[in-house]
This record gives sequence, structure tokens and C-alpha cells, in this order.
Amino acid sequence: MILEFMKFIAYSIIIVIISKYILVGTLRKLAENLSLKPKTIGDVAGYATSIPELLTITVSSFTGLSSASIFNVLSSNVINLFQYIFTIIINKNIKLLKNKAIFIDLILVIITILIPLLLIIFNVDIQINLIPIFIIIYVLFRFINNNVHKLYLTKEDQKLEQIIEKEEKWEKGNKRKTIKYISIILVTAILLFFVGELLGKVLQNLANIFNVSEMIIGILLGVITSIPELITFLEAQKHYRNKKVDDILGVVEATNNLFTSNIMNLFIIQTIGNIIYVILNN
Repeated sequence: MILEFMKFIAYSIIIVIISKYILVGTLRKLAENLSLKPKTIGDVAGYATSIPELLTITVSSFTGLSSASIFNVLSSNVINLFQYIFTIIINKNIKLLKNKAIFIDLILVIITILIPLLLIIFNVDIQINLIPIFIIIYVLFRFINNNVHKLYLTKEDQKLEQIIEKEEKWEKGNKRKTIKYISIILVTAILLFFVGELLGKVLQNLANIFNVSEMIIGILLGVITSIPELITFLEAQKHYRNKKVDDILGVVEATNNLFTSNIMNLFIIQTIGNIIYVILNN
């Protein structure tokens, strides 16, 4: 019993460490090496920090804990938002949330919390026929996100272009680093897969031993798998402040990290988990 609990803690910590200090860090270096804008870097970080959720929800679906996934999504998305607000406050960037692009992104983020909350309140199971709707909403949210940034962050993009032009003098032609970063990401993904499988087995054992509800398991997983987002929110704002450029660039990156992570959790990762569960149970 105690051994299983210790395994759960150990595997969870390993997932967080790998995600943050290897995967997320490497993805950021790759993004900067390719001279990507803060919005795109935020997207990349959002995809990277969603990997723990992908692992845990996939494992939950394979082990039969299907309803735990929706609680994991809800808890992860809520925690992501609170962590984001916390980092905005401590970096004194609250006034920058008035930007229309950032404000609209945050409205979409809140919707990613309301949807799973309503599904839980009304006890709605995500059946296979809801999956196309989730995909359509994901595409719609992406469309809105891309267009509001073009409309309301034009000046910031122009400033950034000047910064990128200066940095490209140092980074241009650095293909070896790009190959190196991609290789590290692939190896890291394999490591996360194996650790995720071990965590899934421990979760199944704990659920049987303690007769723990799937809701509690989902919430606990949400807390654990949201730690990388906290670190990346902080790092994004610190990064641009240290460069002594406009603080809004760091907020844009952090906001898009939050946005991408939340829509991935709800519309893509949840969908993958449900497809796996349906296939295994039919």
C-alpha cells in the first residue's frame, strides 16, 4: 500500500521534471533557434506542457478509468488559469490584460473550463458523436485566436520583427542545434511514454486498494500535471523582461501557452482518450 503510494509520487515527479527541465526547455530553445514569435513560442510551450495530460488521460482510458479524464481536464484547466493569473500579478502585468487580443483569449480559456464543468454537473458522458463537435470548436477557437492577434497586436509584431532581425545574425544557419533539439524531444517523448505506463499501473492499484473515486484521481492528476505550466508562465514573462523589451510580449507568450494548453486538454486530448476507451470497450 505505502509502496504503491510512493511509486505514484515518484512517477508523478519524474513526469513533471522531464516535462519542464528537458521537454519544455528544449522546445523553447528550438522555437527561439527558429526565430519564432511569442505567440508561436507560447503555442509550442502549450503543446509541450499538455503532454503529461495526454499521458495520464490516455493511461486512464486504457485502464478503464474513463470518467477520471474529464475531472483531470477540468482541474488542469482551472489550475492553469489560476497559475497564469498568479504569475501575471507577481510580474505586475495586470494592466496588459486590457489588450483586446489577450482579453478575448482569456474568454476562450474560461469557456474551456465551463464546458467540462457543465458536462460534470449534468452528468453528460462524452460519446463518440460529440467528438466531431469538439474538433470543430477547437478549429474555431484557433481561428479566433489567430485573427485577434493579427487585429490587435500588429504594433507588437512590428517591434518583434526588429528584435528577430538582430538575433538572426547570431542564430542564422544554426541547423545542428535544430537537429539536436528535435532529437532530444523525440527521446524525451519516449521516456514520458514509459513513465506514463508505470503511472497508469500504480493508479489502477491505488484505485483498487483505497476504493478511491475517479473524481479524486482526476483532480489529483490535474494538480500534478499542471506544474510545468506554472514554470513556463513565469519563464515567459521573465525572459522578455530580462531582454528589456516590451512586457506585453511575455504576456502574449504566457497567454498563448495557457490558451493552447487548455484547448488541447479539452478538445484534443479528451477526444483521444474517449476514442481509445470506445475502441477498447466495443
